[in-house]
Amino acid sequence: TASGYANSFYSAAVQAGADSWKAFFFGSSDAASSITVDKPPASLWVMALSVRLLGLSSFAILLPQALMGVATVGVVYTTVKRQFGAAAGLIGGAVVALTPVAALMFTFNNPDALLTLLMALGAWATVKAIEQASPKWMMIVGAFIGLGFLTKTLQVLLVVPFFGLAYLVAAPTTLRKRIVHSLLAVGAMVLSAGWWVAIVELVPASARPYIGGSQTNSFLELTFGYNGLGRINGDETGSVGGGGGGGGNWGATGLFRMFSSSVGDQISWLIPSALVLLAAGLWFRGRRSRTDLRRAAYLVWGGWLVVTMLVFSFMAGIFHEYYTVALAPAIGALVGMGAVEAWQRRADGLGTIVLSVATAAAAVWSFILLSRTTAYGDWLRISVLAVGMAGALLILATRWLHVRAVPLVLAGALVAGLVGPGAYAVSTTAQGHTGSIVTAGPAGSSRGPGGGAGFQGGPQGGGGGGGLLDASTPSTAVVAALSANAGKYTWVAAAIGSQTAAGLQLGTQLPVMAIGGFNGSDPSPTLAQFQQYVADGRIHYFAAGARGFGNQNGGSSASSEISSWVQQNFTSVEIDGSTFYDLTQPVSSAQ
Repeated sequence: TASGYANSFYSAAVQAGADSWKAFFFGSSDAASSITVDKPPASLWVMALSVRLLGLSSFAILLPQALMGVATVGVVYTTVKRQFGAAAGLIGGAVVALTPVAALMFTFNNPDALLTLLMALGAWATVKAIEQASPKWMMIVGAFIGLGFLTKTLQVLLVVPFFGLAYLVAAPTTLRKRIVHSLLAVGAMVLSAGWWVAIVELVPASARPYIGGSQTNSFLELTFGYNGLGRINGDETGSVGGGGGGGGNWGATGLFRMFSSSVGDQISWLIPSALVLLAAGLWFRGRRSRTDLRRAAYLVWGGWLVVTMLVFSFMAGIFHEYYTVALAPAIGALVGMGAVEAWQRRADGLGTIVLSVATAAAAVWSFILLSRTTAYGDWLRISVLAVGMAGALLILATRWLHVRAVPLVLAGALVAGLVGPGAYAVSTTAQGHTGSIVTAGPAGSSRGPGGGAGFQGGPQGGGGGGGLLDASTPSTAVVAALSANAGKYTWVAAAIGSQTAAGLQLGTQLPVMAIGGFNGSDPSPTLAQFQQYVADGRIHYFAAGARGFGNQNGGSSASSEISSWVQQNFTSVEIDGSTFYDLTQPVSSAQ
């Protein structure tokens, strides 16, 4: 595919998992299991099974992601249709499919695709559980949430509060049973995630890979530190740069972050409309019985949107624009549900007012977002605004329009809301995306982290090929040199930082040690451990030139110590313009 190996950090782990069941289970970066990626492995499992079946290729890695996208659209359609009808389901599914960041992440190999699907499945199971007051379905909800934890740890928990609240409020059974069923869901969640966590924590460290992203070789530290509270408060030991109170490298925090110049065109096209329709939907259903299923659906999807959006808006730690794909199913569902509900309430006038306001909000905000790019000229944004505002006004007058004109007005309003994000989605899928930080939209719209200028003085690609945020493809000569006598070594090479190692590993399809993990700041291996590996003849080459962010934000300096020791004690060799150190050839002064 055009994206090649997409995020080589994960593609290398997929290659490793397709080659070694141990690497598969732990989510190791290499088949020799030196260190894991900085996430749990569920998304890697899916892609690694695809590679085992189809062989290593971009297609085999990205096919499951595309299927997850199709499945997510289908789940939103099915769930919304249950209470609001096929039209609402179709609108909801279309919104998800045409959301730019969804078009990106469902053709990319980050964990967010599987996470989004699992959260959507959790919403679907919650709606079914509420309908039937079913403990079985609540346990299924818990199982989906647990699998979401094994995909991207704590982020999945953002949907849990309102999934639980909706069941406690609306399930047609006694309060005692509702509480018991909710506790069963929690138990299922713990079991579906906890079995893997327990194994990782109980297996001796010497018998498993180092837990990437942690400073103490602990998955619990990774979960509650680097991938947990650190994302909220910006205190991320070993990270490439703290967010600080204002977001630092990760963009400014605040209530309007989702609408900012760096994030808005990824996800926010229909957020104003979704919020209007959510408020109206809750108002419309306000005096219904406790067990009203439509109100429960608004709680499920509305709570998902509001809680997740607020957390994303104020998190001071690592934040990437593509995280916002987690909002897409909720936005789609609310737009579909709310639009149909408002239309069904058109007789009393309030419904048409709500629908008109939602249409106008979509048109105006699309016009603003399209004004931030020159990719489509002026015609698209002006057309969107004109058609959308005309549709908003005509919706108010539908009772006086000819019956045959009404469908045209509604279609125009829908098109005005979808054509902007749709244009971005088409532009996104028409081009390839690689690296750790990717954004949706027309060519030339890529940004640094958080939409800023990127890292100053960041690591440069060198002999190993690649840097912190992307890998490069090694030359044929480099691949041949590293592959020579590969059977004699556990790792054909070692390189600082996972992306540099990933490029070499994907080129050779042989294990390459990622010193220090993704950022080069994990104490894996220590200098003493690396020296022992070299003494035992387990590593052939060390890739020069690449450096991580060791010793930054409290991270380990082991990678810097290893690099200095290698340069002082081993012979450098030039391979097709790239510098390596042959760890089997010490200089005369080597100790």
